[in-house]
Amino acid sequence: MEESPGGPSQKKVVAVVGGGLVGALNACFFAKRGFDVELFETREDIRQAKIVRGRSINLALSHRGRQALKHVGMEEKIVSQGIPMHARMIHSLSGKQSPIPYGKKGQYILSVDRANLNKELLTAAETYPNTKLNFDHKLQDWSAETGLMTFVRSDGSKEEIEADLIVGCDGAFSAIRKQFLRLSRFNYSQTYIPHGYMELTICGVRRSPDYIAWCKCALMGGTPAHARGVPSAGQEMNAMRAHVNSKWFLFRKHVDNLLHFLMPKTIIPLYTMVTFTRTRYHEAVERWHWQDRVINRGLLFSATGALLGGSYLLIKNPPDINKLLVPAEKMWSRLVDLRTS
Repeated sequence: MEESPGGPSQKKVVAVVGGGLVGALNACFFAKRGFDVELFETREDIRQAKIVRGRSINLALSHRGRQALKHVGMEEKIVSQGIPMHARMIHSLSGKQSPIPYGKKGQYILSVDRANLNKELLTAAETYPNTKLNFDHKLQDWSAETGLMTFVRSDGSKEEIEADLIVGCDGAFSAIRKQFLRLSRFNYSQTYIPHGYMELTICGVRRSPDYIAWCKCALMGGTPAHARGVPSAGQEMNAMRAHVNSKWFLFRKHVDNLLHFLMPKTIIPLYTMVTFTRTRYHEAVERWHWQDRVINRGLLFSATGALLGGSYLLIKNPPDINKLLVPAEKMWSRLVDLRTS
């Protein structure tokens, strides 16, 4: 869609369905380019609501997100309210704690209040004179051919709006996508992962020796898990979910970080590419697959070389075989545990 010309009568109308983080940010971008923007949100205005529904867990803001905020003049304000996070802490069932840095020394992502960010983006969108925010508007029907949308309000009244471009930013249970399913030959699939997450809130109180505090917590599983706000990034979400307690995964992370330190332009960890650069996702995945093959082959060749070298030394200077059997069995068991854990 081309940028709208200067004349008011020639302006294109863009309808953004969904007033969450993505919808509010899109409204800012379209308004900045001169389009007439109408944003529609099913819920009431969260800036005036007494209770804000939705995920309360903080948002992890990376370099990509900061660049998006920068383009609408919001980066400095949001960053000043964020809390730097340099590493994630993995707690094993045995009680061991294993910190995993997000990037190199000095690199960090920011923990940002999700609801506050949403409020700030809505306020920023509202500052544009060519933007109108419509709350309590639930999308009931729309036409891809005509751009005509029908909204229903909480009092039962209906309103029809016509737009030149409709942008669907209405979340997992998208009404926009639901209408697409009525079209012929439109493929759609949905898969739920068997994982969830638990959000723990630690009360910020000063405790005396005999003081007891009860902290509330909430458990969310199933559908929300795919969009959780913990510091995960794209393709590494599976690793975050399933492999952070794996010794082999932790070993590979150390190897990747070491190689990145020695060859910063040649070997770049996937998480670093996704979080601290603006490398396109498909390019990051392609590079990661190439790096993974190279590193795995390097580890294989190194292990083979060490094995051959050790075998040569054993043949040249044969030790007492009985003294080597027990340590060799223990070493083999550890290697098997490392690979399968």
